Amino acid sequence: MRAVVCRKFGHYRDMVIQTEADPTPGPSEVVIRVHATAVSFANILQIAGRHQNKATPPFTPGAEVSGVITAVGSAVTTLAPGDRVVAAVSNGGHAEMVSARADLTFVMPDRMSHAEGTVFPSIQATAYTGIAIEGRLEAGETLLVHGAAGASGLAAVQIGRALGATVIACASTEEKRAATLKAGADHALPSDAFRDQVLALTGGRGADVVFDPVGGAVFQQSLRCIAPEGRLLVIGFASGDIPQVPANIALVKNIAVVGVYWGYYMGWAKLAPSLRARRRVDECFAALFKMYEDDKIQPQVHGTFPLEQFADALAIVEERRAVGKVVLLP
Repeated sequence: MRAVVCRKFGHYRDMVIQTEADPTPGPSEVVIRVHATAVSFANILQIAGRHQNKATPPFTPGAEVSGVITAVGSAVTTLAPGDRVVAAVSNGGHAEMVSARADLTFVMPDRMSHAEGTVFPSIQATAYTGIAIEGRLEAGETLLVHGAAGASGLAAVQIGRALGATVIACASTEEKRAATLKAGADHALPSDAFRDQVLALTGGRGADVVFDPVGGAVFQQSLRCIAPEGRLLVIGFASGDIPQVPANIALVKNIAVVGVYWGYYMGWAKLAPSLRARRRVDECFAALFKMYEDDKIQPQVHGTFPLEQFADALAIVEERRAVGKVVLLP
């Protein structure tokens, strides 16, 4: 098979495509012929050696894949060759074939395209787990989404709308704000000056749930327009600035600041996930596929590229040009 290989930590343009041995499944694994694999900002961090899931070079990046199973391990009973699936992998996805844990591989709806499928193993799953499970968003509440034109932001907008919330989306340009409105947001605001407008739109109360993959100044402004008993979801730090939490604001507003690291649910953290977390993975995918089949969510794909153009695809993500998910088609 062909695979994108990071030979040493550095810039993604230094990676190469080379021929690797086809994978074989372990007892609890499946092998997938990859039809589509997503690229992300996390890939860029991992290639640079700056991601929490630190791989050892040489390695193939890529954590979100969609394809067809070609082989299953001896202990696998719920999946079979020929199944169309999506899967979460710790790395290895940017290749023509990949091995995946059977318990992190899910049969996809028949009408879902493989490019759409890549949005589910991490992006849609993170958004649903954060908003519906950890954020406990209820119908009639207000959801504030930052980075709303990115893949995770658009997923959050759609899931919030599907759950019956009023969705306020923040994005950096008029084009991106228009994309969030098209995805179902009720309001779209500039990402650098939203506090007063959020308060005005909510009658001074503020947002009940905040979805924040940006961090930095965005996080600090969010603390000042979150409602009492609100839940602020820490998704990531695309700004490059990891903020500190003022404990006095958490106290006087009775708010919860909740970390949402999907890798923990996947078993990629130092500590193994609890049984509660494991159950939530199955709950998450069942709910998301039901939403898709009911036309309540529509995965957003910015564009697709052949494997050879991996660097061009990653550049779109790095330069914040993507509206939705950028996908490689091995």
